[in-house]
Parts: sequence; C-alpha cells; structure tokens
Amino acid sequence: MAHLSEAAVKKINEICDRHIDKKTPLIMILSDIQREYGYIPLDVQEIVSERTGVPVAEIYGVVTFYSFFSLKPKGKYVIGCCLGTACYVKGAQSVVDKFSELLGIKPGETTEDGKFTLDALRCIGACAISPAIKINGKVYPKVSVDSVAKILAEYK
Repeated sequence: MAHLSEAAVKKINEICDRHIDKKTPLIMILSDIQREYGYIPLDVQEIVSERTGVPVAEIYGVVTFYSFFSLKPKGKYVIGCCLGTACYVKGAQSVVDKFSELLGIKPGETTEDGKFTLDALRCIGACAISPAIKINGKVYPKVSVDSVAKILAEYK
C-alpha cells in the first residue's frame, strides 16, 4: 500500500468518517482498514492520525499490540498456530516448527509467493481440541506433526 492511490486515501477517509463520531473510534477504524486492505502500514496510520487527532505513536502502539492487526501484507492463507498453554503442552511447538520447515518461513513471515503466512498465536480458544490451528478461520483439531503436510496439501 506504499504510495497510496487517490482511491485508497478516499476509502480510508470514508472509513474514518464512518466512525469519527463514536466515543472511541480507533479500534473500529483500524479493524475496518485491516479488513479492507489486509494490513495497516505507517502511511495509513498517518492518515488515520490526521483524521482522528490520535497521535501516530498511539496508533502504532495499538496496531502492534493486538495480534489481529498487521503492519505487513499477509498471505492468501494465514496459518495461525496456537501456542497457548493447553496446545503447547500437547506439542504445538513441534507443529509450528513443521509448518516453518515445510514453508521455509518463520512465524510472522509470509512465503515469497504470497500464498502463506505463518503466525504463532497465544490462544485461539480451542483448548479442548488442542493442539489446534486456524487457517483463514477454519479450525483444525488435534494437529500432529505428521498431519501438517496433508493440511498444507489442501491449500496448494
């Protein structure tokens, strides 16, 4: 989104205008921008700052604090591997390591072809079916290292 087009700036301004009268609009504005573009780079944060009066440093703090916001574009398929306590004790780290090995990326990175992003998450709320992963919202229960290649094959 570097070098924003006029249409993109207009859309971001429309999103800001939609929420500007609310008591605390920042999270709603950022969520809508994330949903629209897939990430929230610094130049977009600067526009939001101008429109809302919220300092860029504060916006950046919010974007980097919440894991559902991203500063970089994500892949077509976002693999969220839970590393919460229940998943971790059942071998989730080995599952993350296997995804990392097969995709050639570390958690937080996206494959060169833009197809996959690998994220390590703190908890996805699926403790009863741990270790669990999510790919674009679809939850996979009781994932083992041996099942990682088969799961990836569904998206290749």
